[in-house]
Amino acid sequence: MSWDRLSRMPTVLVTGINGFTGRYLAEELRISGYNVVGIGIEQAAAPGIVVPTCDLNDRKAMLSVVPQLAPDYVIHLGGIAFAALDDVDSIYRTNILGTRNLLEALSHCPRPPAMVLLASSAHIYGNATTSPIDENTVAAPASDYAVSKLAMEAMAKLWAERLPIAIVRPFNYTGVGQSLNFLLPKIVDHFRRRAPKIELGNLDVIRDFSDVRNVVHRYRLLLEAPVAGEIFNTCSGAGYALKEILLMMAELSHHNLEVVVNPAFVRKNEVHKLVGSSAKLDKLIGTQKITPLRETLAWMLRHIDPAIE
Repeated sequence: MSWDRLSRMPTVLVTGINGFTGRYLAEELRISGYNVVGIGIEQAAAPGIVVPTCDLNDRKAMLSVVPQLAPDYVIHLGGIAFAALDDVDSIYRTNILGTRNLLEALSHCPRPPAMVLLASSAHIYGNATTSPIDENTVAAPASDYAVSKLAMEAMAKLWAERLPIAIVRPFNYTGVGQSLNFLLPKIVDHFRRRAPKIELGNLDVIRDFSDVRNVVHRYRLLLEAPVAGEIFNTCSGAGYALKEILLMMAELSHHNLEVVVNPAFVRKNEVHKLVGSSAKLDKLIGTQKITPLRETLAWMLRHIDPAIE
């Protein structure tokens, strides 16, 4: 790191800063002494954070806005994060071309950032035959979303000589404020409202769920680590079937509901088990706190307000 960067508060550019993860990441960075800026399709709700309105898919705007921000570090969260979205064109355009627009814009900055961290997805592993899944597991994407993320990773390699790029592959994570389009917030919402029943898809799928606060903490620790060219899983290492999660929620809420399997919610090419290993990341940044899923669900059950505490 240059002396200039050491002598002032370093600036971190967060794309997708207005999203679920972005809001938590911005707060994690702010309280850790970073100057946080962002780009998003809307102005930021968080006071004191500069967020020019800029769409990743607008190459001209990106080339104009990003160099002016001149970030020391970049964490790229922007893109399509909902794997079940039917707008395939938007998934590929935003996750691949939108990321390329960002990297091109960063290459035009007055000086290159010290680190560019790209958020990919553990869904690129698909129905892996090994468990837990580590970074050497062969990719076998089973959805357009997963294919778009793997393609993004491949495209980013074209910029490796010009930018210090690292990739994180987060497994599922959740927390207060996540959209009800996602599975765990939907389940928590039904128990909070004491709904009589809930319609779900395959109850036998097993997922590795982390707390969003744990995830953004790891992202921050990766910023100044010597990780250019590396790929890291971020996960809890614990797998939960939906039946286990429903039982946890019944115990936490003291409410039972009827569970109805709706065939319309059963995805084609469903990934049945997705449980990861974070051994590579732990070796680099040290073993970090893992919030038990039960604690995360209890936090979500207590708090309706999506604002970060």
